[in-house]
Amino acid sequence: MSCPKNLPNVLTVIRALLVPVFMILVIFPLFPETPTRLVGAALFGLISLTDMLDGNLARKYNIVSDFGKFLDPLADKLLVLGAMLSLVLFNGMKEGDYVFAATCTFAIFIVLLRELAVTSLRLLAKKSDGKVIAANMAGKVKTVSQIVFVIAAMLEPLLVGYYPEGFGYLFITYISLAVMVYMTVYSGIKYFMIYLPMIKSE
Repeated sequence: MSCPKNLPNVLTVIRALLVPVFMILVIFPLFPETPTRLVGAALFGLISLTDMLDGNLARKYNIVSDFGKFLDPLADKLLVLGAMLSLVLFNGMKEGDYVFAATCTFAIFIVLLRELAVTSLRLLAKKSDGKVIAANMAGKVKTVSQIVFVIAAMLEPLLVGYYPEGFGYLFITYISLAVMVYMTVYSGIKYFMIYLPMIKSE
């Protein structure tokens, strides 16, 4: 059975377009009685699955494209940053957990700084020799760690009861946050160590 040539890229575009839908459902739930955290985690998990699906389809049917190599990580960035921003607003504004909101805001800054740096590296590499840098294993592990953090931050309060008293009560959330920040920084450094020497000077 063949696969439509543009299906992986279509899935990637759909993932990017679903990000604002996810954010609206988390920050402004349509129904006040809706279990926002549960619905948000389910939708986030569903959107994240399209990342695995489009990549598997592209590799299985050998329809990997430069457009997909560039757009796929960009859609991941939008999803993760959108989810983290939603958590900051939801936890901080609606549930009064200012410790988490401040910590997550710092993590957003780290993630954004890393992504801007790596995106700039990708553009330089593209300009230099026409090749688009695909995500390496460290980058993929980083993405998984970000997904785990978002899901943990949404679901753990439902399991332990929501008492915004700081670091102690959301153990899994803060451990996954620390792992995510570490992998974000580590994978960014790895990109520069590997690819920066390959970029031709003007």
